Amino acid sequence: MKRWEIDAIGRQRLRLNDVEVPRPGPKEVLIKVNAVALNYRDKMVVETGRGLPLKFPFTPGSDLAGEVVALGEGAARFRLGSNVISTATPDWIDGLRAGTARTPAYQTLGGFYPGVLAEYVSMLEDWFVSAPETLTTRQACTLPVAGLTAWFALVERAGVRAGDTVLIPSTGGVALFGMQIAKANGARVIVCGQPEYECRAKAQGADHFIDADTDWMETVYQLTSDRGVDVALEVIGGKHLGQSIQVTTVGGHVCQIGALDGWDISAPAMPLMLKDITVHGIGTGSRTALEGFATAPCVL
Repeated sequence: MKRWEIDAIGRQRLRLNDVEVPRPGPKEVLIKVNAVALNYRDKMVVETGRGLPLKFPFTPGSDLAGEVVALGEGAARFRLGSNVISTATPDWIDGLRAGTARTPAYQTLGGFYPGVLAEYVSMLEDWFVSAPETLTTRQACTLPVAGLTAWFALVERAGVRAGDTVLIPSTGGVALFGMQIAKANGARVIVCGQPEYECRAKAQGADHFIDADTDWMETVYQLTSDRGVDVALEVIGGKHLGQSIQVTTVGGHVCQIGALDGWDISAPAMPLMLKDITVHGIGTGSRTALEGFATAPCVL
């Protein structure tokens, strides 16, 4: 079979190699990979390693949709022929994520664990969930990272509901999912981005689109009659976190996800304290959350 691998850090070390089809071990399933989604984090892992303990040759990628074609000893979670999607953080089944104050956990597919950019993968059966029957494989493979991140932020943590106003300052993968999830839950969506993406954003459910190169914060104040937004899906990071906090309403939520503007985030303390804002740090979500997302009305 074919499998993408790097033998050292760097995109120039990425090769498509011929390898043996793996055999599933105890409690494992062999998956025929039908589609793989690529995320910005996959690019970063290949190019920089992100400080992770990669074992070479290393296969990148965390999002797959595929079919169970063989069962290892004791595997009973799926039947042969089942269509499944991967869980990007496979050890996180439910509840709080693992880790400590000193050492947060970052054990993901295509990062800590080998990835899925191959024709076949053999992994523990607990690392997969059933794929939505209504989606094609290309659609389904986008759910484990981009889709789940938006779902976990908006639904599991911020508790978005009908009547809320949600700010999404981007038009990337997580943002596009966020628009659709927010709209499916009855929220009003304000998107901020480059003008060439306005039509796409409105097609995905944006009620208002603001040119990011204008005074977008003032426009948000005007659109909300100075009240502010209930939820900000902060996918940019850096100093942009402070701007999202400033346009968030009293008692609102800011979901910190991205780092496009840098890993060192900053925000003014006064509006954060005076408005009783909750900031959620979001890093994908649990397997239980992915199962809930995959069976939600907005997906089915």
